[in-house]
Amino acid sequence: MPVRFFPRPAAGRAAATALGLLVGLSGVAAAARPSGAPAPAAAMPAAAMPTGTLPAGTTPAGTMPAGTTPAPAAGTVPAADPGAVRAPIEQLDAALLKIMHAGKQTPFQQRVEMLAPAIDHAFDLAQILRVSVGPGWSAIDAAEQKRLLDAFRRYTIASYVDNFDGYDGEKFVVTPEPRALAGGQQVVLTRIVSRSGETHQLDYVMRQTESGWRVVDVLADGSISRVAVQRADFRHLLDQGGAPALMASLEKKVRDLSGG
Repeated sequence: MPVRFFPRPAAGRAAATALGLLVGLSGVAAAARPSGAPAPAAAMPAAAMPTGTLPAGTTPAGTMPAGTTPAPAAGTVPAADPGAVRAPIEQLDAALLKIMHAGKQTPFQQRVEMLAPAIDHAFDLAQILRVSVGPGWSAIDAAEQKRLLDAFRRYTIASYVDNFDGYDGEKFVVTPEPRALAGGQQVVLTRIVSRSGETHQLDYVMRQTESGWRVVDVLADGSISRVAVQRADFRHLLDQGGAPALMASLEKKVRDLSGG
């Protein structure tokens, strides 16, 4: 089926789509691991991770260091406007439907250009990359950080274009009321519904920024964190060869996804 996410036995198109992005992320570091070497724990397939859990000490948007002051209690954070929180995801879903209708008969780069504005508007890619790289981010010089962010942006867009590459009656359903998290973050609950009625959950963790609400993590099945998977893979690459190794891997993945 054209739309993929996590190849799964007997899974339909909707499930394959929602999980394929995470498989693509694990592939970023796969080429850097010696043959037969185990994947980092956080990059394990969804089936190996307990349902409803994230890696120890992980929140959907990153980690809470020991001794960190807990987020304010419920009621102390101003109520978010549900429409404003949902809007970037609704725009993203609309753009995804356009590239799905365009399909593989439309050149990959053309679909990238169709989707890029929605990705740029919906995601806080700089924050996601900083959290994924971790403490080592500050040790990377500014010019290298900029190049990494550009490569990460191209990789993120290519991943979505590769996974949402055809249309067969699917629709996106966004829950009207986002779910509040501690610290003022919100989760936009999204279902991908196939023509047959099969559904798969793909949720977006949103954070208020100066530019509006932006995605800081994506949760497959409501619990499998894209940032957690990236963190394990990216840090493995950084340990092996620093920023150049991560850059080379991201660029290779973009070439692989785009067919050259």
